[in-house]
Amino acid sequence: MPQSHHGPDHGRHHHHGNNERRLGAAAVLTGLFMVAEVVGGIISGSLALIADAGHMLTDFAALALAWFAFRLQRRPADWKRTYGFDRFQVLVAFANGFTLIAIAAWIVVEAISRLLAGGTIDGGIMMGVALAGLAVNIAAFVLLHGAERGNLNVEGAALHVLGDLLGSVAALVGAVVIMVWGWMAIDPILSLAVAAIILRGGVRVVVRSGHILLEGAPGDVDSREIGPHLEANVAGVRRVCHVHVWSLTQERTMATLEVAPDAGSEPADVVARVRQELAESFRIGHATIEIVGQAGACTGFGGEAA
Repeated sequence: MPQSHHGPDHGRHHHHGNNERRLGAAAVLTGLFMVAEVVGGIISGSLALIADAGHMLTDFAALALAWFAFRLQRRPADWKRTYGFDRFQVLVAFANGFTLIAIAAWIVVEAISRLLAGGTIDGGIMMGVALAGLAVNIAAFVLLHGAERGNLNVEGAALHVLGDLLGSVAALVGAVVIMVWGWMAIDPILSLAVAAIILRGGVRVVVRSGHILLEGAPGDVDSREIGPHLEANVAGVRRVCHVHVWSLTQERTMATLEVAPDAGSEPADVVARVRQELAESFRIGHATIEIVGQAGACTGFGGEAA
């Protein structure tokens, strides 16, 4: 009969608390400076500043939503959501990725329009706002850099802030070029470069979070190897089949499988050994293992479906 086991959290709640605090602080910093950058971009006429201000607006929303996702994870599982709210963070990362792609597209369209139409930019105001923005973005990025590595929600938020940081650097470089050489085209050209970096990061987050939402196997687990590995390394296991592995979140890997034990083996002992091997060799902390009555009832190998 099927048996389930929840592996230890390994400090997951501690990491999430740290992530929540850092995301909240980064959101406050971003929101406070956003208004100043909007005003500075409009007064100076700089697309790089306006683009960065627009990016900061969406960043503030993204950071606030990411912060809310970690708070929501505190809620316990219930009969409607038996796994709790952990996957909400993946959904937020997925939405943030598409937001990054949309921002990049808008910057590209606006930059091309500026290149064709031309215009005058106040380099002095642009530089002042860019310097202040750079300081704020560095502080926010340092905050997120100290958060949990490998968490898609944090990664999506960090990419938003990194895009802001690069936008501030581009605006600063553009201001110097405009003040020294008077070349106005540098502003939209640098904006295009920033858009390319934002687009790359956005696509990466969408692909990875989408893979989890589609219940794909984590990148470090090959479901085809699990069956043969268990058959070769776990005493009492004759056959393993119908293996399914997926990610609930980046930190939580789940699996279901059928095991046909050797004749005379105690099913409960076999399940315990299989569970331990899954945790130690594949980092699968939650497994549902079904013991089938005889080897012939277990058809198929590895990740093959029935």
